[in-house]
Amino acid sequence: MPLFFSSGAPLFCKPAGGCLRQDYADGGFCCQYGTLSFLLAAMRVNLQSSGCRLNEAELQGWATDFEARGYVVTRCVAEADVVVVNTCAVTGEAGRKSRQMIRRAHKDNPRAKLVVSGCHATLEPHKTLQIEGVDLVVPNRDKDALVTAVHAALRVPDAPAADESALFRRGRCRAFIKVQDGCRWRCRYCIVTVARGAERSMPVSRIVEQINRQVDCGVREVVLTGVHLGGYGDDIGSSLYALTRSILADTAVRRLRFGSLEPWDLHEDFFSLFADERVMPHLHLPLQSGSDTVLKRMARRCRRHDFAALTEAARSAVAGFNITTDIIAGFPGETEAEWQEGLEFVGDIGFGHVHVFPFSAREGTGAAGLPDKVPHAVIRRRARQLRQLSEQMRCDFMRQNEGRVCEVLLEEHRRALPDGGFVCSGYTRNYLRVEYVTDHDVEPGGRIVRGRLAVSDGRAVLVGV
Repeated sequence: MPLFFSSGAPLFCKPAGGCLRQDYADGGFCCQYGTLSFLLAAMRVNLQSSGCRLNEAELQGWATDFEARGYVVTRCVAEADVVVVNTCAVTGEAGRKSRQMIRRAHKDNPRAKLVVSGCHATLEPHKTLQIEGVDLVVPNRDKDALVTAVHAALRVPDAPAADESALFRRGRCRAFIKVQDGCRWRCRYCIVTVARGAERSMPVSRIVEQINRQVDCGVREVVLTGVHLGGYGDDIGSSLYALTRSILADTAVRRLRFGSLEPWDLHEDFFSLFADERVMPHLHLPLQSGSDTVLKRMARRCRRHDFAALTEAARSAVAGFNITTDIIAGFPGETEAEWQEGLEFVGDIGFGHVHVFPFSAREGTGAAGLPDKVPHAVIRRRARQLRQLSEQMRCDFMRQNEGRVCEVLLEEHRRALPDGGFVCSGYTRNYLRVEYVTDHDVEPGGRIVRGRLAVSDGRAVLVGV
């Protein structure tokens, strides 16, 4: 019998029976609710995500909410009482990897209660529930109530909130903040708009409050995320421009980034925001194709001249502005002439990185029924060509930045060198991944170091720190 929440959407769970409770001498007790049972002590939850930064932002929100109810967030799947998997469906391959992640979570800890949410789980809830080990499926429209749903399904009494921030136990030096969800547009290749639904924007005051809470915990960098981030505020009488102005005025966040932004719906003064050095000079602008005829078939709202104008505005705003993108290889009907035209345009723009998506038809999208499918061998060849061009442009962008003095926010990971030193890595303000060598065996996560950028063997290295 499915559970229902205030939204009216069912939270699919396996058949439940009565609730049984067994008390133990140490004061703990075991509850069983149908197939769901647990031992109450310090309940541990492991959070996993596949796909976009929005999924990552949702994980961070769940971590905070779980801790408020007394759970302990753990990186170790084997020690978790509950595992939550946030799935992706942006491509058929993403769906396959999501199912693989679910099965691996159950294999790594078959005793844990397994909760699945995200786009793949929303599009195929019943199939997801049939995967071995899955106890609960929470559709996207009920994501904000996921922690409450898990808590209710497991019948866990509230415990004192944990003192330490979940953010740091998960080892993050930056926070992803979800500011909106859903998308009004229907690009023909995209299933995410189906899975995520209509656009919904979070109030400015709530976003500012979340960022201030993260800053108080020591976070140096915040990334704003959403499905259609550029459309933020249309449903509440605001805009991404206005939101950013409020964040800069009402928070002390040191570094502010934008997640993926569609190359339209931007405020006319949007690029003036980058005059504030706290706004990082990097944008991920999904182009999808460098051919206008292919863009039209995709039902994209941007053409080559629009995109070129955006990149020019960005680079005029800040020297060394980094622009990255997504490109689909082998969209239905894409001729060799269109592909070569698009490849040339991509090279002319000069991206810092290209995320290459070999086209895969998704049931439920407009592209699934389009004629003139491109053969798989051709798609693979085109994807390979694009990856080679992307690597060339990445190296070119590194060389353009060589010799510049830059600040790098270090990640938590480091590796030991044979001579006793350590290699850390992090990102510059314009999102170049940089390595940094130090003699100190200290946790690098969250530190900002300043030095000169050098290039060695296709890697960016910080020197003279």
